[in-house]
Amino acid sequence: MDVSVRVRRGRGAGAVVRLGLAAALVAFWLPGAARAAAGPSPGPAPPPRYRAAEGARQVQGAPSTADAPLLEPGVVYEDTAVPGERVYRLGLDAASTVYVSAVLRPPAGSAVGYSDGVEVEVMTNAGRACPYNPGRASFGRDPVPLAAAGQRRLEEDAECQGAGTYYAKVTRSAAKDSDRAAWPVELLVLREPAPAAGSAPVSPPPVLPSPSPALPGTDAVARTGGTGFNDARALGSGVWRDDLRPGQTRFYRVPLDWGQRLAVGAEIAKARMTRPSGSAPDGLTVSLYAPYRGLVDSGDTSYDGQQAAVTLPGTAPVAYANRFSDRAEVRPLRVAGWYYVAVTLGGKVGEFTEDASPVPLTLRVDVGGVRAPEPAYREGLAAAGFGVGAAERAAAKEGLTVPEAAAREGDRSQMRTVAGAGFGTGALLLLGLGGWFLLSRRHFAGGT
Repeated sequence: MDVSVRVRRGRGAGAVVRLGLAAALVAFWLPGAARAAAGPSPGPAPPPRYRAAEGARQVQGAPSTADAPLLEPGVVYEDTAVPGERVYRLGLDAASTVYVSAVLRPPAGSAVGYSDGVEVEVMTNAGRACPYNPGRASFGRDPVPLAAAGQRRLEEDAECQGAGTYYAKVTRSAAKDSDRAAWPVELLVLREPAPAAGSAPVSPPPVLPSPSPALPGTDAVARTGGTGFNDARALGSGVWRDDLRPGQTRFYRVPLDWGQRLAVGAEIAKARMTRPSGSAPDGLTVSLYAPYRGLVDSGDTSYDGQQAAVTLPGTAPVAYANRFSDRAEVRPLRVAGWYYVAVTLGGKVGEFTEDASPVPLTLRVDVGGVRAPEPAYREGLAAAGFGVGAAERAAAKEGLTVPEAAAREGDRSQMRTVAGAGFGTGALLLLGLGGWFLLSRRHFAGGT
């Protein structure tokens, strides 16, 4: 029922006061009625969905190479994937390393198992897999965003070096008792330019012992993680504070320059329990991804509602030659850029904790090592989506997501435009005033 109340001008402030008292009495004496009108109190909001990339193109993969759609470098694509294979076409040159990534995004509550996952393979037009393929990632107990990447790597005397048509095959695997509905999948092709002739090493670096990471112990600073790669929160060295709910994954990004290495650890504190005891085998999971979205490392631990922590081994320093290493944990550290950290609180934790009360998360990050010169590339590395520059370091210092950094740069560009326009207008005004002054002097001199 719509009730309108009008206050006449002649009644003045007294009418307003009486109206306010009446409203207060109604709110005091009828709280139950207000709650009934509003309906039952809502439960905890579900975890936010993965944020898709702005301007992503829709594409539909084919079951075979015959009708495979073309994927272009630097473009984000959106497709859906059911269990089985989807094929896409690539037009590659002979002067770049190319990465093809797929991010599989199951809806909340989907049934997954340890044998389920996503696989990406780059292959020739003859159907042969290029070396170091496929890239694969598997689920645990939880339906979280999962990324894998295949590659065509430049290497002397190896297959897949020539220019021409190649294919990317994305395979989603699912057990019989797992969810088999179509899930969104995000595809991205990144092209790393070739190094200048004779400038890049062709042999792997020496294998050095990986020291135990010395993580910082300073006071934590609040920074809320993103939902995926497209809105991951930027971090640098330090201690960062966030919250997690059961089944939720937070994404963060850390810029690693040439010669730098990363150490990261995550801790979850005591939760509000709903029963005396409980345990989640995969209560806390920490995953590290390379700039091309290939998995670098992952670790997990159980959680009983009291305290848990996962610390990943410190990475090798970022170096171009790492791609030639025999060690799987070293090869991904091959290019400077944004490295992504994904932290998941297991959904099973919700069986013995208050789902409406987030669990405190502490993330400890240390970027170590000595920055080294960038290898000489034939083309600019930043344009390809790699590398670390002033913009990346500023974003990490300020804790910006990708959309926030883009908005900040847009504001700066607009200010530069406004400043330029203002300078131009001011210059024209000064020129006009100067001309007027000269004309006035001439007129005055002629009149005398």
